[in-house]
Amino acid sequence: MTVNSDATKIDWVDPDDAPELDDAWFEKADHHRGETLVGRGRPRGTDKVSTTIRFDADVLAAFKRDGAGWQTRMNQALRDWLARNAA
Repeated sequence: MTVNSDATKIDWVDPDDAPELDDAWFEKADHHRGETLVGRGRPRGTDKVSTTIRFDADVLAAFKRDGAGWQTRMNQALRDWLARNAA
């Protein structure tokens, strides 16, 4: 049997190189009450629905150009269109 030592090699990481845990990190962390997980991800009770949709590359690039929040901006653009065009 041939052993690939690179595939099984474990690099030691110095704990002093770990990033500082700041307020932003704790805002995104899981919240526990004792052993029970009480908060993670999107809050329950939202009316969001996960779906798959295909857009032209240039349309998607235009929304992503401004960075994070592009899905929210796209959602608002669709809402604006519906407000103007819905019967």
